[in-house]
Amino acid sequence: MERKEFLKRGFGSLLGIAAVAPLIGACSSSTIDPVTTTGTGTGTSTGTTNGSSSSDCAVSPSETAGPFPTKVPANFVMKDIRSDRTGVAFTINITVKNSNSSCAALSGALVDIWHCDKDGYYSEYGGSGMQSVNYTTVDFLRGRQTSDANGLVSFTSIFPGWYSGRAPHIHVHVYNSAGKSLLVTQIAFPYDISNTVYTTAQSYGYTKGAQDTKNESDNVFSDSIATELATVTGSLSAGYVLTFAVVVSA
Repeated sequence: MERKEFLKRGFGSLLGIAAVAPLIGACSSSTIDPVTTTGTGTGTSTGTTNGSSSSDCAVSPSETAGPFPTKVPANFVMKDIRSDRTGVAFTINITVKNSNSSCAALSGALVDIWHCDKDGYYSEYGGSGMQSVNYTTVDFLRGRQTSDANGLVSFTSIFPGWYSGRAPHIHVHVYNSAGKSLLVTQIAFPYDISNTVYTTAQSYGYTKGAQDTKNESDNVFSDSIATELATVTGSLSAGYVLTFAVVVSA
């Protein structure tokens, strides 16, 4: 079954069944006008302002964790999640805010993230189905951090690639300090930034070309991009920095 069709048929509802995870292969509608980037790969694109004030404080959309969630998140308490993966340098800054406290920063939250490598593959999965390459025995691009007094967690990574049927994205799972799940969501990237990486960063190993699915036609983001789009700044040579606020009800 093709990856895009598989996702459209609502695989997210099956994620609670642990037995299916090892059998699976690899990993809204507002149009955002992109900021033009230069030929050197330098640019800035501004994402959602959700969570920026008490009057703009909706809980972030809940999204599917799969089909490639981290199997044992507690094993990945680390800031640098690159492992052996190479690509354009990417810093991921996520601030967790509490909708029940007028979007005040939420400290002590456990934040798990995971995303694919530059070729579109996830660790912990593969060998069948949607991901032909078998990465079931290795771990990369998965991490956990605890939010500080400002609600911030930060990860050192590489700019994710893409795979057919999905726009580029990062998965995020937020728990409270006691380990209670608060939200599973996903983060989208501004198209102009990702397109720059995919079409001009061949020397960094990005050889697939432009993504085949944009945010507005993505199965996950088509109805929620207004609150799931990150701000991304930087360049190919200096690396990119992603900034995003996740709003939870804690």
